[in-house]
Amino acid sequence: MTDQELELLLQELESDRTERKESVSDGDKIRQAICAFANDLPNHRQPGVVFVGVDDYGRCAGQPITDQLLLTLSNMRSDGNILPLPSMTVQKANPHRM
Repeated sequence: MTDQELELLLQELESDRTERKESVSDGDKIRQAICAFANDLPNHRQPGVVFVGVDDYGRCAGQPITDQLLLTLSNMRSDGNILPLPSMTVQKANPHRM
């Protein structure tokens, strides 16, 4: 997704396509969102997005985006807690550009 597409989703309320989390501390909730987006029950045929590092209002929560954070998120795909394995992309976006 482009930064512009992400910015538009970030400005919307949480929905069946978007979820916001301030940190990865609640990994189970992030996995549930990934699973729901992979199932695409509303048949959007568009990706769902979990924004990590933003609060419920779409503001930056000050979470540093480290290599470890990106690895932790990537590993959620194949850690055995989501089956079958979803198609998933983890990307870093610059909140100052969004």
